[in-house]
Amino acid sequence: MDAFFASVELLRYPQLKGLPVVIGGGRRREDEMFERLRQAHPDRDWSGTDLSRIPPEFFPRLENYVGRGVATTATYAARQFGVGSAMGLMKAAKLCPQAILLPVDFDEVRRVSRLFKSTIREIAPVVEDRGVDEVYIDFTDVPGGQREGGRVLARLIQKSIFQATGLTCSIGVAPNKLIAKMASEFNKPNGISIVQVDDLQSLIWPLPCRKINGVGPKADAKLQGHGIHTIGDLAQRDRGWLVEHFGRSYGAWLHEVSWGRDERAVQTESEPVSMSRETTFDRDLHAVRDRAELGGVFTRLCEQVADDLQRKGYAGKTIGIKLRYDNFQIVTRDVTIDHFTSDAAAIRRQAGLCLKRVDLSRRIRLLGVRVGKLVKPGTEADATASYIEPPQRQRDKHRHEHTDLLFPELDG
Repeated sequence: MDAFFASVELLRYPQLKGLPVVIGGGRRREDEMFERLRQAHPDRDWSGTDLSRIPPEFFPRLENYVGRGVATTATYAARQFGVGSAMGLMKAAKLCPQAILLPVDFDEVRRVSRLFKSTIREIAPVVEDRGVDEVYIDFTDVPGGQREGGRVLARLIQKSIFQATGLTCSIGVAPNKLIAKMASEFNKPNGISIVQVDDLQSLIWPLPCRKINGVGPKADAKLQGHGIHTIGDLAQRDRGWLVEHFGRSYGAWLHEVSWGRDERAVQTESEPVSMSRETTFDRDLHAVRDRAELGGVFTRLCEQVADDLQRKGYAGKTIGIKLRYDNFQIVTRDVTIDHFTSDAAAIRRQAGLCLKRVDLSRRIRLLGVRVGKLVKPGTEADATASYIEPPQRQRDKHRHEHTDLLFPELDG
């Protein structure tokens, strides 16, 4: 989907189309917009005002942002100034101070996400969900799926999604998932790009290695240190050399992907490996001086993870924490218990033990809680596992008991 989070907001505020808009910094609170209107024009009655009629000048500007939020996405008008996803909003404000800043409406984003995916499945049912705004689609056995190399079906999907949601998407058509992923970025927004096997050298090899899904910043820096800047450069390196310098598994994988090889099937169902919740604080917190605040956040994160597990029908036995200190160093700790659980109190108890294994004398910028090694109770994977699930009344009791706990991990 094209600039998905921003595009969802532009459905609500069509008057902002064509303007630089950045999404991020918190959840949407509609009452704040009306409060701004009331302050600017106290003589008018703004009750029942159509959101699409609010003048753009009344929207908050990025230049006024103070905090540690990050951009979820940005419109293409904002991207022209260098603003991108996962960028700190303070940095984005320096690049494009005139951009309008809108918070995320997660409920609406999820609703539209479900709608565009169901629209696709009505046309091509073999679909792999890759997050809120992206899917892989297998055209192989879809009637007419091979016409014009897949372009006909791609146009139909684009048209159907637009009719259902009012949003545009860009589609990459290729022999495998690896190349299709890269091709989907060639012609944004609202584009279709088709890459055949014979197009590898002309269309794929000139791309930087970072365009390969799976080559991160550290791997890219190491590749560039060896004079490997493009996928074509990578393809010219001997497989044995790559294995020697990047490890047996990763080196062999780099060789395969540089030649456009990817045998992964489109998987219509996949099980999550873990579930987590984390939060970045508006200011760095200290485990002693801000003990009450940290304790409340810590408990809330555990409860949110527990709610996610229970809502989706999972339980886990590996429980861990993640901290980012004020110097941006990240530390993680986890423990594997002898039973599966989705109980908030149990998760908090084990996560609290993990906290005892990290340095709590330094200020904390981010705190997270994770539960891994998931199973669905009652399934074959769970047949030999012990599983503990408290009744609803117990869960609610634990919720109230632990909501305002301090950091007991500091005691002793």
